[in-house]
Amino acid sequence: MDLNDAIPNNIGLADRPRLRTVLRQFRSDYLDWWREAGPQGFDAAEAYLRMPTGVDARGWANYRYVKLPDYRWGLYQAEPVAGKPAAFGRPAGRPLLDAVPTEFRDTMIKLLVTQADTEPASVEQSCLLGHGIPSLYDLRNLFQINCEEGRHLWAIVHLLVEHFGKDGEREIEGLLARRSGSAEKPRILNAFNAPIEEWLSFLFWSTLADRDGKYQLLAVSESAFDPLARTAKFMLTEEAHHMFVGDDGLRRVVQRTAELMREYDTDDVAPHGGINLATIQRYLNYWAPQTIDLFGNELSDWSEVLFDAGLKGRPYESERYDEHVALDAPISVERAVDGRLVADSVPMRRALNEVMRTTYLGEIGGVVAGWNRLLAKQGIDFAFRVPDKRFNRRIGVYRNFHFAPDGTPVSAERFTAGLAEWLPSEAERAHVKSLMQPVHEPGKIAGWIAPPARGIDGKAPLDFEYVRL
Repeated sequence: MDLNDAIPNNIGLADRPRLRTVLRQFRSDYLDWWREAGPQGFDAAEAYLRMPTGVDARGWANYRYVKLPDYRWGLYQAEPVAGKPAAFGRPAGRPLLDAVPTEFRDTMIKLLVTQADTEPASVEQSCLLGHGIPSLYDLRNLFQINCEEGRHLWAIVHLLVEHFGKDGEREIEGLLARRSGSAEKPRILNAFNAPIEEWLSFLFWSTLADRDGKYQLLAVSESAFDPLARTAKFMLTEEAHHMFVGDDGLRRVVQRTAELMREYDTDDVAPHGGINLATIQRYLNYWAPQTIDLFGNELSDWSEVLFDAGLKGRPYESERYDEHVALDAPISVERAVDGRLVADSVPMRRALNEVMRTTYLGEIGGVVAGWNRLLAKQGIDFAFRVPDKRFNRRIGVYRNFHFAPDGTPVSAERFTAGLAEWLPSEAERAHVKSLMQPVHEPGKIAGWIAPPARGIDGKAPLDFEYVRL
């Protein structure tokens, strides 16, 4: 690991002059983008952030105070495993690839650009969020995620430049030119154009969208294209914290609401500075369909081709599956036929997006079950429910049909009327925004969220000065 280079790395950048020249120019452009579209108003702040120092999962980072623009933007890949063969598709059992086969070059560029585009988009979506943060602990977590999303952009830019030459270099220009929510140059995936205006939405985003990111990385972490696999494996070490911020943050919100309900003996804690459980459920209904859409169409020729080529597999490919080549085992999906949905059975290789989505939804269900256990222990008769995958979809077979959050078919008229009941109202959004008063003093936290159970790097959960403003 070369930590002294302007671009810290473990890829031997010092011995690659052309790659180094391109990436140094990207660094200049990137820092211009960061100042314009990154966290606004905090360039002089010093945050207590983890900084990569290696690629060993047991000791890959240390913590220190750093100004955000000085974060260690760098290029890190997991160490290669000698003699490891390709895991799936036609290349299964053969040596791993150091270059993408010519016939898949354009396909892989599209895959990488789509993934890379989500990283700066996530930073742009939350660029003003630091001004409504509930504690310095939470502000530090926001900055950690922002910096690591930016570093993930670096990771994919490196692959595009090193392995796809001029074609890759042309693509990286767009990665810094597009903007989340822009009418002229929006981000590629619609979910990444939705504004995140308060901390509750950010917590849902970290739980739902960052978990989608985890699954996309898992799907390429065993790719036969070894540079991509090793890049994804290191990115996964960073992604885990992003999901923790969302999962634990939402648990803290639910816990605080439960405490206020018991203290005031009421379901309506909004007058007491809390967020009602029904409001939290409606926020879940709002954000879940957008992230469920990120997995794409139920049937996908593209995913089948990528799997067959050994480039993108199923999450946990080696751990959870016995057959890694043909994938002819049947899987049930729904198709639209003459304006109605009918059940169909197709080979799994045709429905790999749906395989990934189903696994993802099972994991989200486990997170929500944890909230319900918390409420049950408090004696509160309320249960959160992940909206059915058919609800309010914009991509895939369900996009032209109408369902209630529990998956029940409804008329177009009932669906339109029901959105006012199922999604956050303007009054609820206004209330949640009104709670976003910044708390920037060590030892203090906003009244609508419970304190964290433990701090970062063994520090006190609240009393430690996680950000020096």
